[in-house]
Amino acid sequence: MKNTLRQVFHSPKFVTGFSIFMVILVILFVYPLINPGDPLQMIGVGTFAKPGLYVSMYDATKTPYETLRLPEAADKRIAAALKDEDRVAMVEWFTIKEVDVSTLDITDTDALLDLWVEHFDDSAKPQGMTKARFNYFKRLNRSIADLRSGDTIIIADNNEEGVLEQTGKITTTDYVNVGQVANVKLLPLGTDNFGRDVLKQLVSATGTSIKIGLIAGTVATLIGLTLGLLSGYLGGFVDDFIMFVTNVFTVIPGFVLLILISYSIGQEQRGATVVAAVIGLTSWTWTCRSVRSQVISLRNRDHVNLSKLSGHSLFRIVLTDILPYIASYVVMAFILQVSSGILSEAQLSLLGLGPRTTETATLGLMMNWAMLYSAHTNGSWWAYFPVILTITLISFSLNLMNTGLDQVFNPTLRD
Repeated sequence: MKNTLRQVFHSPKFVTGFSIFMVILVILFVYPLINPGDPLQMIGVGTFAKPGLYVSMYDATKTPYETLRLPEAADKRIAAALKDEDRVAMVEWFTIKEVDVSTLDITDTDALLDLWVEHFDDSAKPQGMTKARFNYFKRLNRSIADLRSGDTIIIADNNEEGVLEQTGKITTTDYVNVGQVANVKLLPLGTDNFGRDVLKQLVSATGTSIKIGLIAGTVATLIGLTLGLLSGYLGGFVDDFIMFVTNVFTVIPGFVLLILISYSIGQEQRGATVVAAVIGLTSWTWTCRSVRSQVISLRNRDHVNLSKLSGHSLFRIVLTDILPYIASYVVMAFILQVSSGILSEAQLSLLGLGPRTTETATLGLMMNWAMLYSAHTNGSWWAYFPVILTITLISFSLNLMNTGLDQVFNPTLRD
């Protein structure tokens, strides 16, 4: 055993993959201690806020911060936010709607916005306009609505009776001196479409996805190992029946079966554990077939025949005379099943069939949210690229570990 472990940890590929995976696990345990709190909590700095420093404008347990009101701040902010291409697009819409723009100055932000509010209708698509172009106008309308909204942040504090009451308010046109604010937030990956810290959410989602992968891998490996051992050792009718069931599951595309089962369960019942179990129940077939082929090559070995002649039970023969010889293969199969489970969850969640969104985030759900709210078209790369990178690193590390183990336990692959 010691010699085997020494060989495993002398494999460069296994050590590299194991190191990457351990770094990910350390981050999962350490980061929540540094930055505690609910990863799905909206932190109030705007949807798809860019990575960087943000001032927390209010705190429910402290006195309000003094603010400086700039009278024309809102007008200047809107004028600066409207790009030239957006102004030209607005004139294009007016022309399609046959609005007289002969006297319109596109640099006059107030007049431009007044016409836009009066004539834009997101429910009436002009004839001949492509869907992509119409979606652009709808996104532009949402951006303008956000710019013109005078959202007010209520500042509250507990009074003498311990009841929370309003003590002030801050509008979107107010400014604050950063030097006077104690709780400046650092958002290395900005916020997502719901105004939530992407980094905190990413760490939580990674932990949940790994948990799903481990459960799915365990379920699939146990089912495949059990059926493979019975089929390979007993043979005859048992082998034929198990292979018939396995072939049926093999012929039906596993991912299609996974979609059908997930859809039939329903959104409210689809927790992370349920989704993991479903993935495991639909991905055991290749493990079963591989274990069966390994057992067939072992069942007539001398030590197995000796155990049969000694009157040992089926359970003991399988557990002590066969299983140790395929243990290394089972470990490698488990690693691949974990990686496959994480990828399957991501695929399911992209289709909207992953775990319910009210409990926790997963890597697949983060991709789904980013796609639904067009992060890939509005330039919000921080909402989806770190997720893709994380999935890649996890899969790469697990597959690298598996390759390293294969080189150790398979003599034909050794240098």
